[in-house]
Amino acid sequence: MLEKTFDPKTAELRLYEAWEKSGAFAPTDEPAAEPFSIVIPPPNVTGSLHIGHALNNTLQDVLIRFERMRGKAALWLPGTDHAGIATQMVVERQLAQGGNIGRRDMGRDAFVEKVWEWKAQSGGTIVNQLRRLGASCDWSRERFTLDEGLSAAVRKVFVKLHKEGLIYRDKRLVNWDPHFQTAISDLEVEQREVDGHYWHFAYPLEDGSGEIVVATTRPETMLGDTAVAVHPTDERYKALIGKAVRLPIVNRPVPIIADEYADPEKGSGAVKITPAHDFNDFTVGKRHNLPMINVLDDYGRINENAPAEYRGLDRFAARKKVVETFEQLGLLRGIEKTRHVVPHGDRSGVVVEPYLTDQWYVAADVLAKPAIAAVENGDTVFVPKHWEKTYFEWMRNIQPWCVSRQLWWGHRIPAWFGPDGRIFVEETEEEARAKAREHYGRDEPLRQDEDVLDTWFSSALWPFSTLGWPEKTEDLARFYPTHTLITGFDIIFFWVARMMMQGLHFMEDVPFKRIFINALVRDASGAKMSKSKGNVMDPLNLVDRYGADALRFTLTAMSGQARDIKLSEQRIEGYRNFGTKLWNAARFAQMNGCARAEGFDPAACKVTLNRWIVGETARTARAVTQALADCSFDEAANALYRFIWNQFCDWYVEFAKPLLTGEDEAAKAETQATAAWVLDQALLLLHPVMPFITEELWAQTAEQGAPRAHRDFLMTARWPDLPESLVDPAADAEIALIIAAITEGRSVRQGLNVPPAAQPPLIVRDATEAQTTVLRDAAPLIRRLLRVSELLFSAQDVEGGIPFVVEGATLVLPVKEHIDIAAERARLAKDVGALSADIERTAKKLGNPDFVSRAPEEVVEENRERLAEAEAAKAKLEDALARLQAVG
Repeated sequence: MLEKTFDPKTAELRLYEAWEKSGAFAPTDEPAAEPFSIVIPPPNVTGSLHIGHALNNTLQDVLIRFERMRGKAALWLPGTDHAGIATQMVVERQLAQGGNIGRRDMGRDAFVEKVWEWKAQSGGTIVNQLRRLGASCDWSRERFTLDEGLSAAVRKVFVKLHKEGLIYRDKRLVNWDPHFQTAISDLEVEQREVDGHYWHFAYPLEDGSGEIVVATTRPETMLGDTAVAVHPTDERYKALIGKAVRLPIVNRPVPIIADEYADPEKGSGAVKITPAHDFNDFTVGKRHNLPMINVLDDYGRINENAPAEYRGLDRFAARKKVVETFEQLGLLRGIEKTRHVVPHGDRSGVVVEPYLTDQWYVAADVLAKPAIAAVENGDTVFVPKHWEKTYFEWMRNIQPWCVSRQLWWGHRIPAWFGPDGRIFVEETEEEARAKAREHYGRDEPLRQDEDVLDTWFSSALWPFSTLGWPEKTEDLARFYPTHTLITGFDIIFFWVARMMMQGLHFMEDVPFKRIFINALVRDASGAKMSKSKGNVMDPLNLVDRYGADALRFTLTAMSGQARDIKLSEQRIEGYRNFGTKLWNAARFAQMNGCARAEGFDPAACKVTLNRWIVGETARTARAVTQALADCSFDEAANALYRFIWNQFCDWYVEFAKPLLTGEDEAAKAETQATAAWVLDQALLLLHPVMPFITEELWAQTAEQGAPRAHRDFLMTARWPDLPESLVDPAADAEIALIIAAITEGRSVRQGLNVPPAAQPPLIVRDATEAQTTVLRDAAPLIRRLLRVSELLFSAQDVEGGIPFVVEGATLVLPVKEHIDIAAERARLAKDVGALSADIERTAKKLGNPDFVSRAPEEVVEENRERLAEAEAAKAKLEDALARLQAVG
């Protein structure tokens, strides 16, 4: 016998270890099997599983298990990202705690060796956490972005792009993190709203005839100003265009230029231009060929390009000193408080500076063109489709991609500098030395570039480098292009687009045929999760509390809500109860002798109830198959929930009880075999979403009845392919009538507060002959489940009866003697009034544009849901009230 309950704590680890040990996660080597591959978005090696990972990897696992069961050679290729800045930060912090040692004290080689040691000890955390979730990755193929094979692929790509002129070295502005002394990507920049000031400075005209007032939130950057810009049509300044101002403190003349970047409606209409420290100013500087004067060093201190008294000052100390000096000079025209957005490093937490420096760049605009065309032509599709717009918008306005980072942990750039500054880019030092010898005519000392590549550079090669490229491996030939990428919308630019560019350039084919963008997980109220709010939900705690299956089903069932999933523990608990319901149904089947019958043919069922459930099983199988094939994960989960909870566990089990205990042996045997068959199909269909409980039930019931081909794992069993012909419309109509009679009758009882002990008769009126026969035959069932004394078949009106219509037949429930009609009418009217007032208040709030625009998104959404729920409840109460009015 099955245990009374399923214990995920003991079962999950045991089952997962058995799956992994058996090799079931690897794709079949059957030559005829259609390949289906997914590459995991590689989590950072420093990472721990968060709720976003849980969603993303659950959906990937649902899809890979589904396709594996459909007989495809299904490969889910796992791996982790070396996460340059994040990993370096972790190790540097550990070193500091262990004795205040810095990486520069150790030297590059010793530090990198230390990071590898950390990776060996602590780098597998998230991989093991994915196992807890049930991720059926082929761990035998696990990759790491710094492993030997991927490193070779990175070097080859860099060298090839350089030789094609698509990687070059340039002096441009980057996001600079003074704490780590490195350029960082836009993704690593966090925009924070902070309190600040606008300082209004007067710049005297060079000829002494007046002044121009400019405003800035970063006074220290004025030390690097090289122009003042005004709009070409601004009448106030037309006569000054081409003249100059004398830059205070620095005492340097800078020109007044005409440029449309200056907005006449903002402030004075004049803008200070610092090309080396502002992205917009850099563009203006390029247009006007302005000098670009960098006044900061790598640590954010003022450098030698500023007056002597400022050199070595921290940027914020310099800011204070500049303001004080302007005030002393009588050139401070005002200070205005403001609330503005300031970029911070997401890991360092310090203010990021636009910084002019020599870096390596990829000509992304060239690589973007084929990647744009591939989506336009449908070679790769986005699901949902609206994400194409986001992709196109970025790709069509793409900027050069800065790929160098001033770190030590990562792929070191394969570029060597000669004594005269000439650069030799080759895959190995030996090849670089050979090129240098060829150039100089002799051996000269070479120095390798100190920088490493942006982590996203190696990640961009992930779909083909992980399959063995640049070698021509069997895996590469079989599994590239991959089929589906499942990822978050926040890295469409940083990862998805770059994989498209590199895949098309090096493989001459798209890296994936479909990109599914998963939702964002928020808390129950719709607020974004954050540690500061204290609303973060740890998926591993949820797994410990409710089991992996419950969390997986919740995330799958809610994954269709556009971008946002409102996750609550109550919902997870509810889906744990769903698993319990299935377990109890399996126990019921076991206790009632429901075992597989050898040669059972579901199409040959005679009993109406069995014909109905067989048809519902086939209908559900087709719906779930289509939904999973389309990545409509929520539709698949909801179809499974309706079928298993409502149709099988509730209605079928209840309706089958008389058959299983009756004296008709043929009907009993057929029902036992049908129940066993339906349970098997339910386990097969539910397995991709809830793998643990289904696998346990599959194993526990394996020996019951006739031998089956799936004595092995459920995860490797064949997916149900049930024909449409199993659906029986006549059986559907009969069972639908019985269910509707019970459901609507219960609704009437509940709405009018009819006591549970009361057993009025149910009167059947205005029914067809066929319906009368069905209801007459089902009378014992209806009496038991609706709690009525008897079914009466009469065309007469009944005093005090509440009529309701099901499937075209009119049924009447006489309740007058069981309730106080006047009291019920008053109660319902009072409840309707309270709901009406609530609806009016909420509608008024939502009708206020100021509230909708200013209130947090989750608050607005909560009010919309409240309004919809109140309107639905009011309609239900009004219906009950109308029924009571009819009674008199």
